[in-house]
Amino acid sequence: MTDGETLEKWDELRTAYWVARLGTLSAAASQLGMHRATVARHVDLLEEALGAKLFQRHGRGYEPTEAGEDLLRVGRGASEQFREFAGRTRGRSNRVSGELIVTTLELLGPVVMPALASFRRRHPDCLLRVEASGRLFKLEYGEAHVAVRMGTRPEHPDNIVHPLLQLRSALYAHRSYIDEHGLPAGPDSYARYGFVMDGTREQPGVLTRWLVELAPDAPTVFHSANLHMRTQAIEMGLGIGFMPARIAATNSDLVQVHPPLENWEIPVWLVTHVDLNRTPKVQAVLAELRKLADTG
Repeated sequence: MTDGETLEKWDELRTAYWVARLGTLSAAASQLGMHRATVARHVDLLEEALGAKLFQRHGRGYEPTEAGEDLLRVGRGASEQFREFAGRTRGRSNRVSGELIVTTLELLGPVVMPALASFRRRHPDCLLRVEASGRLFKLEYGEAHVAVRMGTRPEHPDNIVHPLLQLRSALYAHRSYIDEHGLPAGPDSYARYGFVMDGTREQPGVLTRWLVELAPDAPTVFHSANLHMRTQAIEMGLGIGFMPARIAATNSDLVQVHPPLENWEIPVWLVTHVDLNRTPKVQAVLAELRKLADTG
């Protein structure tokens, strides 16, 4: 038998260690929760694998040979190292450290950054990585720990989803667009302006339906299903469009054309994978993000 094969005999090594430590098969069997015959068989198998006697058998029990004393020293050292490992692991499991990956839309950066900054100040041992893009990171593949998503409720059987907040939206235009076309007097005048939407009347998105309900004759001059592209179009002065009020407030060049209405709300969700949801660092960042709900 090779050295590698001998080292794989963990059960036999542990059994022989307790025999050497306690001196009898019965005491070792009681300690390990085994039958006495199983303890004896483990010792015999290990001695055969090693090609050496570990014990002298006599009426009072098992007395370690020189090899048995060596096993006892090694076993005590290993036992102490395992205790230290267990202590370090218990301490680490309750400490917020290591890398934490949060994924969100770039547009939501101004909304979530205060919470992420607070998390980082509270937990300086944690490396915070934020992936802000339109790509849908797969939590089930470990691509991120927490996702902040916007729109329809995310659906995946292994994910835990909680509502975070409702982003109230309003109609906005860039100051350059207002300078060129003037500020609309109200929905009755919207037919004379151009709108940035998420669809057409033939294939409307949620925002298009909101606009049609408000001003049926308002024309669409630019439409995209991509939130970031719509935002850029509004900020470049291509037309009037819906934006969450909290996000529009970060750009002083945006002018509110129509205030939020009760149904003009976009839900934001917190998403985690079931296997990571209860880990300390995920719970810590979720606690900070949930505070956003208190600020509207």
